[in-house]
Amino acid sequence: MTRDTAITEWVRRLGAGDGQALEAVIPLLYDELRALAGHQLRQERPDHTLSATGLVHEAWLRLSRQRRIAAEDRAQFLSIAGATMRRVLVDWARTKKRAKRGGGQADLPLSAVEEFLTVEEAEELLALDDALARLEVVNERGARVVEHRFFAGLSQEETAEALGISPKTVQRAWVAARAWLRKEVQQDLALDPPLTAP
Repeated sequence: MTRDTAITEWVRRLGAGDGQALEAVIPLLYDELRALAGHQLRQERPDHTLSATGLVHEAWLRLSRQRRIAAEDRAQFLSIAGATMRRVLVDWARTKKRAKRGGGQADLPLSAVEEFLTVEEAEELLALDDALARLEVVNERGARVVEHRFFAGLSQEETAEALGISPKTVQRAWVAARAWLRKEVQQDLALDPPLTAP
């Protein structure tokens, strides 16, 4: 059995609710997951303390709490893992913002959050997350493309395969969604220059 065949088999078993499948998938895709985490962390402050390995482990903990992970293949699993990593980063940002306001119970120690994100970075990440939720309402395909391309780090071809659409459709959706998100985030943060991400 080839590595790709083994990955596909384990991912499908994961989708069927096999409790042991995640334990088999993670080592097979660990390098790709670390690269994906690194991609997401490059969007953050360069001196934060959460490493790519730490982000993979945080995502693994969240994924391990799910009974089923609906993925048919490697690309879909990486997309789900990327979305999970995004949720980890957004939760850290929300904790940072709550701590700044002095309200609510912090999920993480303040010292860990302060070292990870500045207040401005937390606000930018939350604005992007909120804008992506709004995009999902007006352009669901565009939101899915952004999740696959930006957060999961998939190529145009991998995104097309995962979503069952053509690479050209992915490209058009990517360009339109990025422009829409930039405008929305810029308005949310009341910024003069447009953001460069996603």
